[in-house]
Amino acid sequence: MKHGAGRDRGNLSVFIVVFSILLFIVFMYNEDVKSIAEFPFTWPNRAQEIENPVQGTPLNNGDHRSSSPVLVDAETEMVTKKGETSSKDEDEVELPREECDLFTGEWVFDNSTHPLYKEEECEFLTEQVTCLRNGRKDFQFQNWKWKPRDCSLPKFKGRLLLEKLRGKRLMFVGDSLNRNQWESMVCLVQSVVPRGRKSLTMSGSLNIFSIQDYNATVEFYWAPFLVESNSDDPRMHSILNRIIMPESISKHAVNWKDVDYLVFNTYIWWMNTFTMKVLRGSFDEGSTEYDEVERPVAYGRVLSTWSKWVDENINPNRTMVFFSSMSPIHIKSLDWNNPNGIKCALETAPVLNLTTPLDVGMDWRLFRLAVNVTESMKVPVFFVNITALSEYRKDAHTSVYTIRQGKLLTPEQKSDPENFADCIHWCLPGLPDIWNEFVYTRIISRT
Repeated sequence: MKHGAGRDRGNLSVFIVVFSILLFIVFMYNEDVKSIAEFPFTWPNRAQEIENPVQGTPLNNGDHRSSSPVLVDAETEMVTKKGETSSKDEDEVELPREECDLFTGEWVFDNSTHPLYKEEECEFLTEQVTCLRNGRKDFQFQNWKWKPRDCSLPKFKGRLLLEKLRGKRLMFVGDSLNRNQWESMVCLVQSVVPRGRKSLTMSGSLNIFSIQDYNATVEFYWAPFLVESNSDDPRMHSILNRIIMPESISKHAVNWKDVDYLVFNTYIWWMNTFTMKVLRGSFDEGSTEYDEVERPVAYGRVLSTWSKWVDENINPNRTMVFFSSMSPIHIKSLDWNNPNGIKCALETAPVLNLTTPLDVGMDWRLFRLAVNVTESMKVPVFFVNITALSEYRKDAHTSVYTIRQGKLLTPEQKSDPENFADCIHWCLPGLPDIWNEFVYTRIISRT
């Protein structure tokens, strides 16, 4: 009897070991593959050649969305109307009503859902935006989410977005603030992509993040004025006398064709001077003479050229177009009633009193021009109104935790925020992730 009991216990032990191994294998098979940063956070020193960029595939239908709430199942990636049965309710994402104003609301502290990714887990971030890695001690700026007044933004699900991007191209076009947002989008999607199944290539004005398993790309194209200018070199654009050709867009626009989602912006490069230099003739002909034109007049001419190109070249049944409003700067702490502040350098929380609109020096004439132009276009354009809600985020800039001329600020430079704080660009994770939640909401709403 004793020997039989020993054999039984031995068999039981073998069974437990085998069962544990099988359980571990099943767990690993179902576990999401996490991408942990093992590379430097800077771009490659040499631009890589881009071969066979992924081409998007046409949509079979237009942007037909129901005004009633819809639910999105994150596992099947299917959109269903509210009230229909679903296999897994807890994985559903409720979309806001079509008529809901996403941009009127409040900032809510939520350290359980935000940030949407961790800085150290996104190896594609540049040193310009990795504020914690660059020495910033407070991190609560990452924990604020935007809550629209009359609805909610859907929960961000990287796999759901990638399913929407399958076989497609998403491109950000514009200046360094759009590059800021592009880096954010790369980090938002890359966390659910296994290592070795994603890559970044850079060539001239175009950066392409590729996701092999989805045959999808998230791209950035450098065109700070959208039209041709003497600042079009992405690595040699620190030019004091910026000159534009407001009616010349084809050299840039040839790179925007066959893209499925286009996100445009242009603003910060207009703010150096009150007038803009408009070239007489063309750069190809060696022209150097220019006219001084009032900023709103020149901006209107550029938007007219851009809108005409979109209307004549974009098929709205295939391509969804976004235009982002101005990203604010915070260089005068008196604007938010902080007489002891130095630009944005000492700020650790947003402005939470939303009863009185802030005035941080935005040129609202350009804002109104952008609204009027996008509303009058033949091709539908989703206007991403980030300006007012971003004005309250004085705490979210890179400040002194960034680079200048390609190098991290020294301790001496960090101690002089009056001269070295960057109150234009934003830390990541951070505010641009919220901007991308608006883009995400629009994309997943398209059925």
